[in-house]
Amino acid sequence: MKLLKIASLILALGFFSFSTMNSVKPSLQLALLKYNGGGDWYANPTALVNLAAFSNKFLNTNFDLEYATVDVGSAEIFNHPFVHMTGHGNVIFSDSEAENLRNYLIAGGFLHIDDNYGMNEFVRLAMRKVFPENDFIELPFQHPVYHQRYDFDNGPPKIHKHDSKPAQGFGIIHEGRVVCFYSFESDLGDGWEDQEVHKDPEDVRIKALRMGANLVSYAFGQ
Repeated sequence: MKLLKIASLILALGFFSFSTMNSVKPSLQLALLKYNGGGDWYANPTALVNLAAFSNKFLNTNFDLEYATVDVGSAEIFNHPFVHMTGHGNVIFSDSEAENLRNYLIAGGFLHIDDNYGMNEFVRLAMRKVFPENDFIELPFQHPVYHQRYDFDNGPPKIHKHDSKPAQGFGIIHEGRVVCFYSFESDLGDGWEDQEVHKDPEDVRIKALRMGANLVSYAFGQ
């Protein structure tokens, strides 16, 4: 039942244009993933609100501006085609949680993981439990995820300094589709937050939001 629910939702989104969606009452929400392990999954509380508003304005989506919070092991995750995950620390998936997340992604869901600094080693271990046969691979700059509504010819934008390394985008690919996009050394979620939170320059915030809109566009387009 859960697989049919998400599959039918994705099919519906594929056949109805974003502009058509914009003419009806908001019925879709972006979702934030809640997980165990001690990491602050709740970081960046204004990020998805602003990404939803930006997508509604420039992609003609019709997202509810209130995002949902979903547990990684809950059936509720199947109601949300786009799920965002962030934090600074440890991430632990139980066997049943890993299976639930795997089923969600295989059924058509999309997970964006955004390292808010400090979760890299933990989230990689956790995702190996979800897809032991498919490790993260760095996506080439010509990948469609970087060329949706906006073009990012050099991959994901660098929003925050972190370790002063270049921003990178990794993907887990299942049957030719990126089911999980992992932004590393970028911190897109911080760029999506209200300006007064991190005081990022407006042009930096716009880059972050545009990359986020590309992720939304890719997730729904697939």
